[in-house]
Amino acid sequence: QVQLVESGGGLVQAGGSLRVSCAASGLTFSRAAMGWFRQAPGKEREFVAAIRWSGDSTYYADSVKGRFTISRDNAKNTVYLQMNSLKPEDTAVYYCAADYTEVIFSTPNRWNYWGQGTQVTVSS
Repeated sequence: QVQLVESGGGLVQAGGSLRVSCAASGLTFSRAAMGWFRQAPGKEREFVAAIRWSGDSTYYADSVKGRFTISRDNAKNTVYLQMNSLKPEDTAVYYCAADYTEVIFSTPNRWNYWGQGTQVTVSS
């Protein structure tokens, strides 16, 4: 079955950087769109970034545009989220998502496969 395993979360000071990774198995990674979502305590899960299967198009939430970069390595079946200039409001559990789709959706319920999440905490 499909497995998505996130790693790389942790505690970082405001203004710092962190890179989270998501290793995928059980799916044809090179044909799957990949996304990152996050969920803070008491809030709904929200879209952060996504990348098409080909890697030629990326999408970002306005709140992270210019600070976060999503990328993928199809040879390693891994997608990355480089997070720079982190703010306390970026604190959340970050989830990796995958789906076979040409259209990128920002709503979580349009994505079929999910990882277990990794905690990112940004201290002020």
